[in-house]
Amino acid sequence: MKTELFTLCDFAQESGGKLTIVGTFDTIIAREFPCVHSHLSIVIRIRYDLWEFGRHSFRIETRDLNGDMSIEPVSGHIEVKGVGNASAVSHLVFSISNLQFKSSGVVNFVLYIDDKEMTSTPLYLRRG
Repeated sequence: MKTELFTLCDFAQESGGKLTIVGTFDTIIAREFPCVHSHLSIVIRIRYDLWEFGRHSFRIETRDLNGDMSIEPVSGHIEVKGVGNASAVSHLVFSISNLQFKSSGVVNFVLYIDDKEMTSTPLYLRRG
């Protein structure tokens, strides 16, 4: 299994197996902290090989450099089915509103599949 895409953006949706992603970013600039970011979407695309088809659990956590969580973990299950190809993809798309950040720094969004850490993507928080 391979993570092909893990990004934060302004808007995302999946329709008919296709992803639409608008405004991908990795930095939020705020005048002061604590701050609230009105809306962001998390988009993940995972490719599974034939022998990995079936049910998998996932979890997304956020951690700052102190180990504190910015949001509660998002978790669930993915049912991967083939359509005659040697691999298949699954898309995870989540929207979060009114996300609060205590201070500038970095927050890592971490993806776990079957309780194994797969990858992460940073969100940098800067005063500007």
